[in-house]
Amino acid sequence: MSNNQDSANLQAPLNIQRKAAITRGGAFDHAGRVRIKRLSGFDMNRTIFGGLEGIARKFMDEKLAKEIEWDAAAASAIETDYDGLERADPAPAIDQKLIDFMVNECDFSMEHADGTFLEHLVFCHDYAARHYPEHSPNVALLHSILGTATNTFAMDAHKIPKLKALLTEFEAIQVEAFPSILRLLYNNELLEELEQNTHRLGELKSLYCHRVIDNEPLTIDADNLWINLNYHLMHFVDFMPAANWSTHQADPLLQMFVRLSDLLDRAGQRQAQVELVLPEAKSAPVGEVRTLFGRLMDKLPAAITLKLARKSVQKYSGLAGHDLAYRIEWQ
Repeated sequence: MSNNQDSANLQAPLNIQRKAAITRGGAFDHAGRVRIKRLSGFDMNRTIFGGLEGIARKFMDEKLAKEIEWDAAAASAIETDYDGLERADPAPAIDQKLIDFMVNECDFSMEHADGTFLEHLVFCHDYAARHYPEHSPNVALLHSILGTATNTFAMDAHKIPKLKALLTEFEAIQVEAFPSILRLLYNNELLEELEQNTHRLGELKSLYCHRVIDNEPLTIDADNLWINLNYHLMHFVDFMPAANWSTHQADPLLQMFVRLSDLLDRAGQRQAQVELVLPEAKSAPVGEVRTLFGRLMDKLPAAITLKLARKSVQKYSGLAGHDLAYRIEWQ
């Protein structure tokens, strides 16, 4: 249980990049609007990525240990647009029953990639509420409650019935499936199989896999799977670099984001509004000085960084006793 008063009230102010994403409905390269420098005193052990080791840890340190300074005019314009959106279409309040459960039964005290974990969760909730109104934003709020990709668990498995009692059947299915599908995306095989079967995605019937928190069998039908993948598409928005995407093309999260976006388009299953505009050509970074490791990392082939991500998730699943095996049932 967390005793932090901010956590109790889920007071999680959004930063400028998150406000831009919510206002415009997507992930954007803000090159020319920001200056990015190395963040002094960064401690990865305080984040959900503290257990990473070796080159995977160096890669994540390079990704996270950054301080973003916004151009004053750009920041002001984003704030103005966001405030206008809030006045016209305020984000829905989070259900107090869920807040009470998160505070009294869970521990979300770890930090995230940018700020506190709660800021990430509230961003996901507010983004989904505005850009995927057909389905509950509670799924986006609770997406990691049954486990992150790095074996941090906000609650114990024996509390699952108590959590499900607060959710609709749809929300419960989506929340328990999210961590499992996230790991399958990291492990690459599921995404590859779907990409290789674009000619018959309409025949997809069910996905069989294992729940991360306790390795229990999990089945999700095709309709719910496509919805879950749309929640993942929105989730990836919060992991995109602030700027200079053409120099970050080795980033496995950026690669997965692009591939999932393309897959949903080809399947005719892009349901959430998530704009994604990629740079047309590689260019020198603007307002960002990369470390030597960062420059070397940029030159790595995409296949190498994806392999590192895959090895990492396999390690974490092994430590958690989670089986990454899955099976797709086709009609």
